[in-house]
Amino acid sequence: MKKTGFDRYLDARMKHREFAAAYREARAEIDSVDALMHALEAARAKAGLTKAELARRTGTRPEAMRRLFTTDAPNPTMATVMKILRSIGYALVLVPASTAGNARRTRKAA
Repeated sequence: MKKTGFDRYLDARMKHREFAAAYREARAEIDSVDALMHALEAARAKAGLTKAELARRTGTRPEAMRRLFTTDAPNPTMATVMKILRSIGYALVLVPASTAGNARRTRKAA
C-alpha cells in the first residue's frame, strides 16, 4: 500500500522521541475511549435495548445517544458513561493493566 503524505510526515515526526511519546500517549487515550464505547455498545445490544430506549432510560435526547455511539470521535462525560452503565445493569470496575496489554486488547476490539 502506497504511503500518503500524512504517513510520510508522521514517520518523520515519530523519529523525535518527545513527539513519539506524546503521540503514543494520545493514541492510548483515544484507543481507551474507543474500547469503552465498543464495550458499552455491545452491552446495550446484549441487553436488547435500542439507542432510543437507552436515551429514555438515561434522560438523554435520542439523537445525542445515536451520535455518541456512531461518531468516529466519541467523547462522553463520566456522568453519561455512568448513566448508561446503570441503565443497562452494569458497573464500572477498575482493573490493573500493563500498557502493552492495553494496546493488544484495543487492537483486537477494533
